[in-house]
Amino acid sequence: HVQVSDWSFSGTSLMTCWTNYIHGWQDRWVMLRNNTLSYYKSHDETEYGCRGSLCLSKAVITPHEFDECRLDISVNDSVWYLRAQDPEHRNQWIDSIELHRADSGYGSESSLRRHGSMLSLTSATSGYSTTSTSSFKGHSLREKLSEMETFRDILCRQVDTLQKYFDSCADAVSKDELQRDKIVEDDEDDFPSTRTDGEFLHNNGSKEKLFQSLSPKGINGIDFKGEAITFKATTAGILATLSHCIDLMVKREDSWQKRLDKEMEKRRRIEESYKSALSELKKKSHFGGPDYEEGPNSLINEDEFFDAVEAALDRQDKIEEQSQTGKTRIQRSSPLPPEDVYSCSGSHRFSEKVYRREVEENGIVLDPLKATHSVKGVTGHEICHYFWDTTYRNDWETTIENFNVLETLSDNAVIVYQTHKRVWPASQRDVLYLSAMRKMVANNESDPDTWLVCNFSVDHNDAQPTSRCVRAKINIAMICQTLVSPPEGDKEISRDNILCKITYVANVNPGGWAPASVLRAVAKREYPKFLKRFTSYVQEKTAGKPILF
Repeated sequence: HVQVSDWSFSGTSLMTCWTNYIHGWQDRWVMLRNNTLSYYKSHDETEYGCRGSLCLSKAVITPHEFDECRLDISVNDSVWYLRAQDPEHRNQWIDSIELHRADSGYGSESSLRRHGSMLSLTSATSGYSTTSTSSFKGHSLREKLSEMETFRDILCRQVDTLQKYFDSCADAVSKDELQRDKIVEDDEDDFPSTRTDGEFLHNNGSKEKLFQSLSPKGINGIDFKGEAITFKATTAGILATLSHCIDLMVKREDSWQKRLDKEMEKRRRIEESYKSALSELKKKSHFGGPDYEEGPNSLINEDEFFDAVEAALDRQDKIEEQSQTGKTRIQRSSPLPPEDVYSCSGSHRFSEKVYRREVEENGIVLDPLKATHSVKGVTGHEICHYFWDTTYRNDWETTIENFNVLETLSDNAVIVYQTHKRVWPASQRDVLYLSAMRKMVANNESDPDTWLVCNFSVDHNDAQPTSRCVRAKINIAMICQTLVSPPEGDKEISRDNILCKITYVANVNPGGWAPASVLRAVAKREYPKFLKRFTSYVQEKTAGKPILF
């Protein structure tokens, strides 16, 4: 979770970021500036450059369906998984990101769809126009189109000619009106004489000026009637050619429709293939993200969970084997003294039995386990000492990531907090327990003394449960007895004369949501290996040393 005091939203804050399936959720300093989301390992590293950034122009922000503090930001196949301190801070982040996107010209999802639709419409129109132009491949149709172009040129010339004629007529009428007005003004003072036919005769003989006849051919020499006939014939030719083109296009409509249907079907198949490939790509690129880890809403099924855990454990075994091989080579390069070689001879002998009972409570596996083990050459005190003392913990325990002694209660009792290495897709586990070592003296002199180490879960203020790890509950006991076979004659007791009987009892509540079949398979595989690995380590550490009874 976010760990910020007096937090107010300013586009920068400490958030929990999903790094990878090994380290899981980690605290990162996140900054929102200029429509870009960047993150840094800490606030102190902002001066040295960011660890990663995303441009929010085409980002998709998705609030998680179940986790109220989580939001996912994706651009193509790149996805950031972020968790805020609480739902209110998550909503503030989402609102701020949307505000930046709106300021940059990329607002809500609807505006994105609107831009996309305009682009698609333009592309479709352009593509359709190209297809339509390229589809005129018929010889007769091309000829008719050429005829229409010729008719168009003729028609344009005829329109120009007719326009000139009409303009000339308009100019002549205007001149006649001006001339008539002038004649009327000049004859206002004269007295006209009346003839028997009712005509007025001006003294200046203006009758000829007033009734001058206009000849149609007198204006620029244009034959209006001929031009009209030609215009009519040209338009008739255009109509006939258009009719022929329509007939040709109707005849080809069926073939065009079949072509269109075929192209649409091909496009549909390509779109389906694209969506399928994109879905597989997203699944592959996001496999390993937080949606596939252990949880009540995990997208991974039980078989995939089992395979992933088994593959991770195999990798750890291989690393451990390589490490042991390296140690063996180092030991061989430095020869041991003769007495040490003698002490180690025949010491790696094991006799082991494991008993398990299947128990579930509220769907959680609580299988109790009991294992009996016999190891030659070591005592019960030595086994319990190396099992309890945290100084040697990392030497033989390969599943622990780190541990810390929170409180020392006595010389033989401590409170320990430890986190275990994560095995993806299982969540990381941590354990808080009290560990105590005791010696129990036998009631009869013939019975051996008993050494035991008991580890059981407790609560402590310095190690509260966190969201990063699932807190497991344990109740474990390592009970050891040392059996001594008397040596021959007056010889001193050696490690060849001692045998340790081990009883290991474990009740573990792993918590979380891991499938029961996976937990049982892991327990069946790991418990015997743990006992063999630990007892072998004690044999190697005690070889050549005085016996600790």
